[in-house]
Amino acid sequence: MRRSIRGLAACAALAAGAAHATVAVHDATGRTVTLAHPAARIVALSPHAVELLYAAGAGARVVAAVDYSDFPPEAARLPRVGGVMGFSLEALVRQRPELVVAWRDGLGVRDEARLRALGIPLYISRPLKLDDVAAEIAALGRLAGSAATADAAAARYRARLAGLRQRYAGRAPVSVFYQVSAAPIFTVSDTSFVGQMVESCGGRNVFGKLPLPAPQVSVETVLVARPQVMLANDAATLAAWSRWKTLPAVAAGTRYVLPGDLVGRPGPRLVDGMGAVCAALEKARGRLGLTPR
Repeated sequence: MRRSIRGLAACAALAAGAAHATVAVHDATGRTVTLAHPAARIVALSPHAVELLYAAGAGARVVAAVDYSDFPPEAARLPRVGGVMGFSLEALVRQRPELVVAWRDGLGVRDEARLRALGIPLYISRPLKLDDVAAEIAALGRLAGSAATADAAAARYRARLAGLRQRYAGRAPVSVFYQVSAAPIFTVSDTSFVGQMVESCGGRNVFGKLPLPAPQVSVETVLVARPQVMLANDAATLAAWSRWKTLPAVAAGTRYVLPGDLVGRPGPRLVDGMGAVCAALEKARGRLGLTPR
């Protein structure tokens, strides 16, 4: 089995060696990714990476992905090499990739070492900040030979982001709790892109100062924080707080469900997710009797 995997990897390396113009970019870890020529066969190991690649104009070069890669719609038809529990190295190598794009938090140390040992070029993605999305779109466009399309997409994203920031600058602040999961309770800090959305929309994240991007909290700490607004990706999560009638967000009716893929997937649609966050906070201001400054 190991010999067959190495044989397939060698074929991919030979294909990549049919050089044209060398391209090089830095990935999210600061590591330089160098290709002998733009990648013609790309495997994406996370749904957000698929969206970044399609936005970069490289959709036709993506030959495989993982479960839940469902946007744009044509991505749902891509062969799968894995899912949330990992990927099959043999299935990946069978696709003869000239580039693999992986999510930093979803790629184990052992799997990364195996990919590098086989000589498969690897781009590590980790858009932790809102502005990182545009930078990664541009970088992936260079690796795929679609820089002009990628640069245009990155510019559109930046322009929409700037427009939202300008529109909601100076709004009356409201305290916000964003709940990622119900049991255990995970939230976001200001170091995450969701936390930055809340801040850009005029919200004050009640757990914003915690050091981790997605910290775990308790029911008691939420009750002590007394958020004016509660946000989550499903109604059941928010409904569970109904027993605490004096919690400001419960008493005021300012609990809002957000579209999970838009808010939680760090790709080009993140700006749409930010629009949803800003709209929710604006509704909350209305219910709380607050007006724009």
